[in-house]
Amino acid sequence: MVRETLGEDAIIVATREEKGGKAVRVTAAIERQDDFEDEFERQYARRNQQPALSDDEDWLYDDDSGDEDSAVLETLTDTMLRHAVPEEVTDQIISCATVIGLENAGISLIAALEHLFAFHPMPREAVKKAYMLVGPPGAGKTLATAKLAARGVLADLRVAVITTDTVRAGGIEQLDAFTRLMHTDLMKAGSPAQLKECLERAGRADQIFVDTGGLNPFDPDEMRKLARYIAAGNIEPVLVMPAGMDAEESGEIARIYASLGVRTVMPSRLDIARRMGGLLSAAHYGGLAFTDAGNTPKVADGLISLSPKRLSNLLMPESTRRTQEHPVRNPKRHKVNAG
Repeated sequence: MVRETLGEDAIIVATREEKGGKAVRVTAAIERQDDFEDEFERQYARRNQQPALSDDEDWLYDDDSGDEDSAVLETLTDTMLRHAVPEEVTDQIISCATVIGLENAGISLIAALEHLFAFHPMPREAVKKAYMLVGPPGAGKTLATAKLAARGVLADLRVAVITTDTVRAGGIEQLDAFTRLMHTDLMKAGSPAQLKECLERAGRADQIFVDTGGLNPFDPDEMRKLARYIAAGNIEPVLVMPAGMDAEESGEIARIYASLGVRTVMPSRLDIARRMGGLLSAAHYGGLAFTDAGNTPKVADGLISLSPKRLSNLLMPESTRRTQEHPVRNPKRHKVNAG
């Protein structure tokens, strides 16, 4: 299909499963030949409102692309190793950055993340469905629920909060303390039937958020129980995944939740984590899109919207700062023999 669309010279840069393994996303490109590179330069110049150089002017640029490529690849590889990113994900990021061919590691990483991962912010307006925060024990679901509810209340929306975490000691009390400060009633649902009733009572709310208890993702019985809760109404489950977890385990957990209909992952604890490989692994192996993330224990203003640039800054903050201070204005050029 790639060759039929792009021609015989097309190459596959990356693949990843989506929708719990029911679909596959393929990223492909055409290898840089002279005509493709000329078109790339013209498009880049238009985007930066700079005139493209003519063939007569190309000789002004030295052919040091090999050293630049090596430096970029080395920086990206070191970054992936430092964050314990799985080898498969690392290979796809490096391959995508190589095809893009920019001379700056920070920009290359941003472009690769944009191509390989999806980013879907949580809605800030009224919606017709409930959002259920799911995830392993201790992921930060209750705090994430409170942050989402607080953001809605501060935006003058009618917010309803429901909890199914009726067993864990202190689970209800913690969320109830948050909702009382927001002058919002906390509804409790100890079964899928009760959750359905709560959703009907909250039907006039602009936003509905459902907190859940921590369940063992490797226990089939607990996952079947969660599936019944998700099926209780018009609910979109969101996986809350703490940053800093083992990458392989994060990928396995994401696959399991994706099979229940989860489509997005909400990273938590960004402020205390130094390894982000688990988040990339979860998004890759679960076919999940990144949504908002938690980077502070504070409830008010406690969420940030993830984007390729912001995720790149988390992975490689020093390179991103250099990119902001000294933006790349010209694409990489090759010396033309003027003689």
